[in-house]
Amino acid sequence: MKIADIYKKDKRSLSFEIFPPKKDSELKSIDETLDVLCELRPDFISVTFGAGGGLDTSRTVEIAKTIKHRYNVEPVVHLTSLHYSKEEIDSFADVLEAEGIENILALRGDRTPLVAEKDDFHHASDLISYLRKDHDFCFLGACYPECHPESSDRINDMKGLKQKVDAGASVLISQLFFENRRFYDMCENCRIAGIDAPVIPGIMPVVNAVQIRRMISLCNATFPERFRKIIARYEDKREALFDAGMSYALSQIIDLIASDIPGIHLYTMNNPVVARRICEGIRNIV
Repeated sequence: MKIADIYKKDKRSLSFEIFPPKKDSELKSIDETLDVLCELRPDFISVTFGAGGGLDTSRTVEIAKTIKHRYNVEPVVHLTSLHYSKEEIDSFADVLEAEGIENILALRGDRTPLVAEKDDFHHASDLISYLRKDHDFCFLGACYPECHPESSDRINDMKGLKQKVDAGASVLISQLFFENRRFYDMCENCRIAGIDAPVIPGIMPVVNAVQIRRMISLCNATFPERFRKIIARYEDKREALFDAGMSYALSQIIDLIASDIPGIHLYTMNNPVVARRICEGIRNIV
């Protein structure tokens, strides 16, 4: 099933993101995580991708195959392109097609001094345009409620996003954010820019203070004052931070659902307890 078809129906989507484990010893834990996540009946699960031929690359495919064939849930495979040649991308696309995987979250990928960049793809839109020539994937794209970290301003950010949609991205998933107004403003900017693809908010519950600070630094998200108070008060109290973080995320999701957004994408950080608690919290309002 192509993910874009979900939004042709009068239905709000629920989806999760997971990442492949880095060690063989952790592979069992991802199966246990999938047992819980798939029991919650998401519309799809996205699987992140390792840049530059890292270990996560092959594991991404294996996990996506498991999601599709064992659990009958639709996988979305992240595909970064900045560190890959056209030949490498062709090979990966052939593998996905052979496994019946139809959905790709097309990404440029983060720059890193540890892996050399290649010249074939400079933007996610380049990757989408290239793959569309010979493949029939459904493409999803990323968007940033507070602008891409490398964008000079919101206008240029919207130009890049419009280019991505025009290239063929039919669904957009947002980076994490902690202030819903940022998401709503971005959606209004999308409307003005003529971007009509469904925009799905990405939510990450705060359950680990160190981890969340790292993620915020990577994706340029702002700490609202209410969020800062939660971190400051509970960062040294693991259980209290978990409960407070879940409550904060649920308040975001309830507000988003009340505003009639087309779906919720949950960054689970491979924590099935987080996904279950969120689903229990919104079960009666979705």
